[in-house]
Amino acid sequence: MSSDPWGRVDETGTVYVRTADGEQVVGSWQAGTPEEALAYFERKYEGLVVEIGLLERRVRTTDLSAKDATTAIDHLRTQIDEHHAVGDLDALRRRLDKLVADVEARREERKAAKARQSDEARSAKEALVTEAEELAESEQWRAAGERLRALVDTWKGLPRLDRKTDDELWHRFSHARSAFSKRRKAHFASLDAQREEARKTKEKLVSEAEALSNSTDWGPTAARYRELMADWKAAGRAQREAEDDLWNRFRGAQDIFFHARSEVFAERDAEQQGNLTRKEELVIEAEKLLPVSDLKSARAAFRSINERWEAIGHVPRDARPKIEGRMHAVERAIQEAESTEWRRTNPEARARAAGLTGQLQAAVDKLQEQIDKARAAGNTAKADKLAKELEGRQALLDQALKGLEEFGG
Repeated sequence: MSSDPWGRVDETGTVYVRTADGEQVVGSWQAGTPEEALAYFERKYEGLVVEIGLLERRVRTTDLSAKDATTAIDHLRTQIDEHHAVGDLDALRRRLDKLVADVEARREERKAAKARQSDEARSAKEALVTEAEELAESEQWRAAGERLRALVDTWKGLPRLDRKTDDELWHRFSHARSAFSKRRKAHFASLDAQREEARKTKEKLVSEAEALSNSTDWGPTAARYRELMADWKAAGRAQREAEDDLWNRFRGAQDIFFHARSEVFAERDAEQQGNLTRKEELVIEAEKLLPVSDLKSARAAFRSINERWEAIGHVPRDARPKIEGRMHAVERAIQEAESTEWRRTNPEARARAAGLTGQLQAAVDKLQEQIDKARAAGNTAKADKLAKELEGRQALLDQALKGLEEFGG
C-alpha cells in the first residue's frame, strides 16, 4: 500500500483522496505501481489548480460575463465533487466559493455601473431634448440647424435607455427638430415670396430707369432717379442671381444718364466760368463810376455796361451772389445820386421847404419879441420859459434852412 498527505492506494489498487468529510474513492489503478497511481491523480489535481487560477485571472482582468464565469465555476466544482484527483480538494472548493463571491461582486459592480451609465445617459438625453426644444424656437436658421444636426450625432453616441423612457425622449427630440424644420421651411417660403415680389418691383424700376437713360431733362430726371433709388432700397432683395442682374441693369441705366449730364454740365461750367470772367471785368468798369460826380454821364455809362452784362449769360451758381451783389451796389449808388438830384431840383419840394422855413422864422421872431418884452417888464421867469421854447424852434429852423440849401438856397 502507498500513501501521501492527501491520498493513498490500498492493496487492491483502489485510490482514495482525503477530504474534510473523510476518504473518498478516486478510482482504481491496475496498470502500474501505487506511486504511479498517486502521481497520475496528483497531476489531475494540478490541472484543476491551473484551471482555477486561469479562471480567477479572467474574472479579475477581463470582461468575462457573470453567466460564463458561473458556468465555468460549476464545471470545475463538478470535477472536484467527482473526486477524480488527489490533493487538497477542500482548498479548491474554498477558492471556488471565493470566486463565486467575486463574480457576484463584479455582477453588482457592473449592475451599479450600468445604472450609473443609464442615469448619465438619461440626463444627457434630457439635456439634448431641452436644448433641441429651445432651438426649435430660434430664428438663427443656419446656426440652429447645424446645432440640431450635431445633437443628433451626440444622441446616436449615447447608450439606449429602457424602451419606454428612450421612446418618450426621442419623441420629444424628434418633435423639436420637426417643429424647427417646419418653421424654417415656412420662413424661407415667405422669404422666397418676398424676394419674388421684390424681383417684380425691381423689374419695373429697371424698365423705367432704362427708359430715362437718354433723357436730357437733367433736373427732373436726376430727381426721378433719386426717387427710383429710394424705391429700389425699399423693395428689399430679390433672389441673388436676379438681384445682381437687375442691379447691373439699373446702375448701367443711371450711368448712361449721369455720364451724359456730366459732359453737358462740364461744357456748361466751362462756358459759365468764361462768363464770370467777362462779368468781373464789367463790374470793375462799373465800380470806377463811383463816387458819382457827373450823374448824366454815369447813368449812360452804367446803362451801356448793364446791356453788355445781360448779354453775357449765366455764371456758376456759387459765384453768382457775390458778382451780382457788386453790380447791384453800383446801381444803388447811382439811384441814390438820382434821388438826391431829384429832391434838389423839385420845385414843389423847394416851395414846401421855403414855406416851412418862413413859418419857423416868423415863430422864432415872435418868440424873441415876447422874451424882450418880458425882460423889459422884469418878468424873468416868463422870459426864461420862452427862451427854452425858442431853443426848440431855432433848432427846427436851422434844420429847415439846411434842407432848403439842398435845393440851391
